[in-house]
Amino acid sequence: MTSDQEILYSIALSKIKGISLINANQLYQAMGDATSVFANRNDIRSYVPEASQRVVDIFKDVDYAIREAERELQFMEGKSVRCLTQKDADYPRRLRNCTDAPIALYYCGNANLNNAKVISMVGTRKITPYGAGLCKEFVADLKRICPDVLIVSGLAYGVDIHCHRAALDNDMETVGVLAHGLDRIYPYKHRATAVEMTRHGGLLTEYTSGTQPERYNFISRNRIVAGMCDHCIVVESAEKGGSLITADLANGYEREVHAFPGRTTDLYSAGCNKLIQQQKARPIHNAQEFANWCGWSSQHTDRTQPLQQELFVQLSAEEQAIVKALEGTDTRHINEIVNATGMSSFSISATLFDMEMKGLVSAYGGGRYKLSDTIIQGRNAII
Repeated sequence: MTSDQEILYSIALSKIKGISLINANQLYQAMGDATSVFANRNDIRSYVPEASQRVVDIFKDVDYAIREAERELQFMEGKSVRCLTQKDADYPRRLRNCTDAPIALYYCGNANLNNAKVISMVGTRKITPYGAGLCKEFVADLKRICPDVLIVSGLAYGVDIHCHRAALDNDMETVGVLAHGLDRIYPYKHRATAVEMTRHGGLLTEYTSGTQPERYNFISRNRIVAGMCDHCIVVESAEKGGSLITADLANGYEREVHAFPGRTTDLYSAGCNKLIQQQKARPIHNAQEFANWCGWSSQHTDRTQPLQQELFVQLSAEEQAIVKALEGTDTRHINEIVNATGMSSFSISATLFDMEMKGLVSAYGGGRYKLSDTIIQGRNAII
């Protein structure tokens, strides 16, 4: 459990004016926690020598931030609202690894934000019947194939609310990331859905009470939607829009991005088609295809033919190094394989491709690889 003092100072650190989240996180990481940042606020450069004079000066007067944090704790008292600091085990671990992760989050709900499978579903506020049908059908099929997925979106008009409601209709947990404090719901029209979500998912925000739903806040909250998921799905989007910002953020965080393709003449498929054309997103057509790609489906099978036992001894030195790096793991990212083998990225990529064609490994979403079942069963013939 995070101490009350750490919660107070985490809130206060997030309320300091003039300091970016990247700078705040840099201080946080250098000193270990928010409490230490405030305890050493007059000695910033001892911990972060490259800190600018502006940052040093900002910390000369931060008492106002502590008072604001105390007021926020008073607001939370007696309410079903929790403050999750980066030290809290319930803080979204995927988001924590982002350089601009919020110092503090405010959460009302019961869903596990560190669910093993988390997807974000985003798109236009001007959803078409085609998009509405995609949301309904995709979530219903996903429930049948892989029922333990947490669905994250932004509670906005259009795709967001359709995804939340589809999740609730199918008894799946869903979390809405808000662009304001938990003392209000915007748009108010979604209040009933939001209340239901607190019982079957949750509401999450980085903003304290009293924060208005300003335009910039919606852009900022998109990074949370992108950062706390494994996969980001764009349902419908015009050529420009907030969901494309979310997709770009997800790509930057090395999340897998998927998009539903549409007709070239459809205004609200233009953004999805563009993402696919620019290879910023994988095309997605249905829940089964998606679950197979993620390796989440019980019906998922390797996309390669098994290798005959007698071929094991014919592995090259590079292939044997990769087998050793993958052995004993579920899946492993290509960058981890590079580090484990000491081989170049180019050599690893080429060898993995050859191994996939031979049936030695299976490729999964996000640049992850796994040994085939045949290799696992016959590994004693290699080692």
